[in-house]
Amino acid sequence: MQIIEVNTPRLKKQFIDFPHDLYEGDPNYVPELYIAQKELMDERKNPFFKHARVALFLALRDGKIVGRIAAIRNGNYIKFSGQNVGFFGFFDVIEDYEVARKLLDTAADRLRKEGLTAILGPANFSTNDTAGLLVEGFDSPPVVMMTYNKPYYKDFLEKYGFTKTMDMFAYFGHKDNANLRTVKLAKRIEERLAGRGIKIRPVNMKNFWEDVKKIEKVYIKAWDKNWGFVPPTSEEFHHLAEGLKMIIEPDLALIAEKDGEAVGFIAAIPDLNIILRNVRRGRLLPFGIFKLLWGLFVQKKIHRLRIILLGVLEDYRRRGIEGVLIGKVIANGLKKGYVEAEASWILENNEMMRKGVEDVNMVPYKRYRMYEKPL
Repeated sequence: MQIIEVNTPRLKKQFIDFPHDLYEGDPNYVPELYIAQKELMDERKNPFFKHARVALFLALRDGKIVGRIAAIRNGNYIKFSGQNVGFFGFFDVIEDYEVARKLLDTAADRLRKEGLTAILGPANFSTNDTAGLLVEGFDSPPVVMMTYNKPYYKDFLEKYGFTKTMDMFAYFGHKDNANLRTVKLAKRIEERLAGRGIKIRPVNMKNFWEDVKKIEKVYIKAWDKNWGFVPPTSEEFHHLAEGLKMIIEPDLALIAEKDGEAVGFIAAIPDLNIILRNVRRGRLLPFGIFKLLWGLFVQKKIHRLRIILLGVLEDYRRRGIEGVLIGKVIANGLKKGYVEAEASWILENNEMMRKGVEDVNMVPYKRYRMYEKPL
């Protein structure tokens, strides 16, 4: 067996494609879109690379790919957290611990050479992207922009010496179990907030980028004390917003304002994975694009939302804003025909957000874990 570094377009394509072979026949696997993964790993297109260094590796046995991993030095995370920590990500491997050990050794060695003293992950590439190892909830597919992995990865990482540093939950809710009383109560609280000068409005798609700037300010201030948080650069945040713009529905992306200044926000997006799971190997061409368009516009198959972002400035918390934002998004989603929702991911110690989704009868149904190990 040998470990090789990805340094050609052909190897990068193999790196991206390996999970399709590994998860062949798994009914809960959803292929990542090749075009999106290619852009994510493109140093010219992804602003993450302006402050980070990434090394990609493949494991080969008898000429066949049997695993992959990334070693990630995120300069902004080191600067913001004050911790000399690197990340591993894009970890996929056949059910063979020796292959996993060799890959993890390779990533650890690269990060040691970068002068780092601990390794954290998995993250693809940071906690602002997809992150966490699925450790509970393997009986259903992931929603859009959430991770999925083999159950044995947990055993491999722990055998290697990784220990849990934080768990994150995905909460699930169905309209048949929704606490509509709480949703209706949110309407009354919204009226009370309006009397105090706090108004809830949808994102203005005509002034989308102005609203993005408002949301960015709240996001960075509201999340800065959360575990694992690293503030995205403005370029990174706009890159994310640009990717979400085409699927955002204004009634499902809301801003709370006081005197014209944003103090909170929420965003929910359609779960595109319901359609993407049928796009073979993540390729839109030649036929995948038709499956995507058919599902989006002809059959209108998407019945599930993902609440992907929620933040309220610290000085405005516990005034009911969180509950109003969640209740209003759920009410608007029901009117649009959505019958299920996932809120993810939510840190295990984020009591405010956990209470907010539990108040509308959402329940934790998947658990993701971040691991850490000294180098």
